[in-house]
Amino acid sequence: MTEPSGASDPTAFEEPAVNAAVLGSTDDSTGGFLSGEGDPSSVEQISPKPPRIIALANQKGGVGKTTTTVNLGASLADLNHRVLVVDLDPQGNATTGLGINKQVLDETMYDVLLNKLPIDDCIEPTEVRGLFVAPASLDLAGSEIELVSAFSREGKLKIALKEVENEYDFILIDCPPSLGLLTVNALVAATEVMVPIQCEYYALEGLAQLSRNVALVSENLNPGLEIASIVMVMYDSRTKLAAQVVGEVRSHFGDRVCKNMIPRNIKLSEAPSYGQPVTIYDPSSRGSVAYRELAREVSNGV
Repeated sequence: MTEPSGASDPTAFEEPAVNAAVLGSTDDSTGGFLSGEGDPSSVEQISPKPPRIIALANQKGGVGKTTTTVNLGASLADLNHRVLVVDLDPQGNATTGLGINKQVLDETMYDVLLNKLPIDDCIEPTEVRGLFVAPASLDLAGSEIELVSAFSREGKLKIALKEVENEYDFILIDCPPSLGLLTVNALVAATEVMVPIQCEYYALEGLAQLSRNVALVSENLNPGLEIASIVMVMYDSRTKLAAQVVGEVRSHFGDRVCKNMIPRNIKLSEAPSYGQPVTIYDPSSRGSVAYRELAREVSNGV
């Protein structure tokens, strides 16, 4: 397990000389300084900026959700952000896509959610500097049933992430393609939702349903949660349908639709079989360039 690097001590500074006559009073116990002067504890502490916790969700399968999680995470790490990918999909594709053999893992997100394992104990480093993953296993498939009777079942992930959230700039949660308790846990823990949408007609139906479910979670469990960004993936500029779908989504969601779209690219399909993000597998490919541009757009102002 690789420990995230610590920040420099903001209280470490050199105390300037002080003229007691100018101050008008002295205190022998502080060597001629006013009470509180020279005491590092009196310096105002700067709280770390909270991370952006993004749930990548879509109830429709095969829309590039995991591909986006893995490659956006790698691209954000390349921009010198510290990134944690949380794999909540029992298939564990984000785990294997980042080069982790889930068959040999002793501790996974199943243990975090069901056995109260500290999430830091299961986090694994990846080949990309600054990118870490909390892996999934097939055991998560049964967690949907086991969580039903659990206390605070919807908030298990949120509680777990509190332990490590200040160690990362971004936490990306790869959700399963359903609205079970795993996805609900992701939505409760998240500060925002990103929706990858395949550029085809049926994708619009899934988006409408997901919007309603996010609104329900916001109303009952996580006030303020909303779909902050929509990413158009598998875009083929040669087809009229792709352009029509993009136009339809933009007309409904406006600025929430990312300007950068992810094209169909064979390298994006090949990279997972090598356990690498496309940014490592083929840095010059169209898919790699697109995800790096998307990362710049997403991290703007961070």
